[in-house]
Amino acid sequence: MATEEHSPGEHSPAEPESSLGAGDAAAPAPADSAALKDRIEALEQELAAAREQELRALAEVQNLRRRAERDVEAAHKFALDQFVAALLPVVDNLERALAAIDRSGEQGQALAEGVELTHKSLLDVLRQQRVEVVDPAGGSFDPALHEAVAMVPHPEVPANGVVEVLQRGYTLHQRLVRPAMVVVSQGAPAAGGQG
Repeated sequence: MATEEHSPGEHSPAEPESSLGAGDAAAPAPADSAALKDRIEALEQELAAAREQELRALAEVQNLRRRAERDVEAAHKFALDQFVAALLPVVDNLERALAAIDRSGEQGQALAEGVELTHKSLLDVLRQQRVEVVDPAGGSFDPALHEAVAMVPHPEVPANGVVEVLQRGYTLHQRLVRPAMVVVSQGAPAAGGQG
């Protein structure tokens, strides 16, 4: 068996370093320990602050993402808003034409049927796009959906009831495109009122 030879300055791996003193491996001095504790506390505070900033940044990014999604959804829903508003006078004109047609003759009947079919077809297309009619006939006045153009005393309709609908309103995805124009009741005239 061969023996390992070492030069005079080398130590074998099994031999402990004899040049180390007994006190060299001792714990750091108390002053150093207090400074290390202070440093650790400062680093922990910095870490906590960094974590809080990270959480706030993540929350802000999530809020921005949700807001952007809502904006895109609203843009898709209400992209037709102006187009629908432009079509509503056509619907009104068809309704006026239907009211003006004399249906007593055969030609009048045929004309009324044609206009009714066109009117129904247009309303069907609008409904497919989530356009709904606001027709408050017989209901109560709602300032969110109706525009009062006049108030009249009416013996049979209670106060704030709709007496007459001059023009129907419309909503798109439950958002008002055009309010209904209505005449509102003031209620029954006061007995003994001046006339």
